[in-house]
Amino acid sequence: MTNAHQDALFVLVKSLSKSEKRQFKLYVGRLGVNTDAKFLALFNLLDKMRKYDEKQILDSGIVKKSQLSNLKAHLYKQILVSLRLNPVNQNVRIQIREQLDFATILYQKGLYKQSLKILEKAKSFAIENEEKNVAYEIVELEKVIETQYITRSIPDRADELAVEAKELSAQNVMTSKLSNLSLQLYGMMLKVGYVRSDEDLQKVKSYFDEHLPKYDIEKLGFREKLWLYKAHLWYSLLIQDFLSAYKYASKWVDLFYENEHMIPLNPVFFLKGNHYLLESLFFVKYASQFRQTLERLEEQVQDLGFPKNDNISSLAFLYINTNKLNLHFLEGTFDKGIYLVNIIEYGIKKHRQQIDEHHIMLLYYKIACLYFGNGDNKNCIAYLKKIISNKKLKMREDLMCFARVLSLVAHYEAGMDYHLEVQLKSTYKFLLKMNDLHEVQKEMIKFLRNLGDIYPTDLKGEFQKLYNELKKYENHPYEKRAFLYLDILSWLESHLQNKPVSEIIREKALAITR
Repeated sequence: MTNAHQDALFVLVKSLSKSEKRQFKLYVGRLGVNTDAKFLALFNLLDKMRKYDEKQILDSGIVKKSQLSNLKAHLYKQILVSLRLNPVNQNVRIQIREQLDFATILYQKGLYKQSLKILEKAKSFAIENEEKNVAYEIVELEKVIETQYITRSIPDRADELAVEAKELSAQNVMTSKLSNLSLQLYGMMLKVGYVRSDEDLQKVKSYFDEHLPKYDIEKLGFREKLWLYKAHLWYSLLIQDFLSAYKYASKWVDLFYENEHMIPLNPVFFLKGNHYLLESLFFVKYASQFRQTLERLEEQVQDLGFPKNDNISSLAFLYINTNKLNLHFLEGTFDKGIYLVNIIEYGIKKHRQQIDEHHIMLLYYKIACLYFGNGDNKNCIAYLKKIISNKKLKMREDLMCFARVLSLVAHYEAGMDYHLEVQLKSTYKFLLKMNDLHEVQKEMIKFLRNLGDIYPTDLKGEFQKLYNELKKYENHPYEKRAFLYLDILSWLESHLQNKPVSEIIREKALAITR
C-alpha cells in the first residue's frame, strides 16, 4: 500500500473542491465517448477512498497493474487541464501564456500578421503587470517572425526589438541576481536561524556584500524592488538588526499599497511581506502598530477582490493566527489567547497538505509558550513533546534547541522533578551536538541542575543571582536571541515578585506601549 502523502494523484484529487470536481466531470463529459472512460472511473474511485490503496484499485477491475501507471498519468494531466480552464484559476500569467500559445499556433500556420498583433498586445499586458520573463519570450518570438515577415510600416523595427530585448534582458538579470541572493539568505535563516558569533556575522555580511548587485533604485521596477527589499530583510533578520528588518518589511508592504493592482496578482508575496512586517514589529515590541497592521491585513484578506485558492487560504491561516498569538505575547494576555488553540488545530488539519512541517512545529512552539504564560505547564510540555519527538524536522535548529530549554523550565514549574535530571542530560547533549550552547542556556542549565541542592529559604536569592547574570545578555548582539524564543527574564521576575508571568509581561507591555 502506498502512503496517501506519497501519491501525487491521490493528493491532487483530494485537494479538489466540490465545484472543481463537478467541472472536471463536465469537462470529461463534453464528448460522449469519455463518459465510460477508464480514467473517469479511476477518478470516481479515488474520490471515494479515504486513503490511497493500490490493491483496491486493481481489485475494482478498472485497470490492469501494467496499465495503472499510464492511466494515473493521463488522469493527472486531464485534471490539470480542467483546473486550467476554471475561471477561478485564470490569473494574469495564464492569460499571457495563453496569448503566447495562440500567437505561436498562428505563426506555425504562416499567419504572421495575426500572430504579431496578438504578441504586441500580450507584450504590453505582460510589461504592465511586471511579467518581464514572459515579455522577453514574446520579444524573442517577434524577432523570429520579423525575419520572415518584412512588410511592416516601421522601417527601424529590427532596432526597436533589439532595444526592447536588451532592456528586458538587463531587468531580468537584475531580478535573477536579487532573487538568488534573497533565496540563499532565506535558506540560511531556515537552516540555522540568527547569527551566533562574530564568525557567523562576518560570513553572512561577506556573502551579502559580494552578491548584492549594483543598482539605481530609480531605475528598478516593481519586481526588482520587491526582491531587493526581501534580500535586505533576510539579511537584517539574520544579523538580528530588527529595526532594519522593520524598515525593509515596511518598504515591501508599502510597495504593494502603492501599486494596489499588484496585490491580486501577487497575493502570496503580499501575505509574506505583511507577516515579516508583523514579525519585525513583534521583535521591536511596537504593539499599537502591530495591532493596526494585523487588522489591516485581515481586512484585505476578507475583501471580495482578494484572490481565493487553497495556497492563499493556508498562508492566510498561518500568518494571521501566528500573529494573533504574537499579539497576546506582546500584551501578556495569555488567557485571552487560549481560544486560538482549537482554531489552529483545526486549521492545521484542514491545510496539512499545504503547510510544511517547519511551520506546523513553529505553531506548536507558540502554543506551548501560550500555555506556559498562562501557567498551564502540562499542556505546554505536551506541545513541546510534538517538536522534540519530531525526527523529520531538518530546519530551524534553534527552534529545536529552545523547545528543549522551555521543556526543562515547564517541568520544573509543573513540579515534575523526577523527569528533570534525565531531561537536563539529554538537553545538554543535544545543545552540544547542535553547537548551540550559549551563555544564556549554560546559566539556565546550571541553575536547574543545582536546584536539588538549594534550600527553599535560599531559592529566591538564587533566582535573583540568575536574573542578574542573564540581564546583562538582554542586549548582547548574539545572546539576545534566547529572549526572542523564551522570555526567561519575565519568568524570573515572576518568581522574584510572586506574580504570574502573564502579569509581569502585561506590566512591561503597558510601560512601553506606543
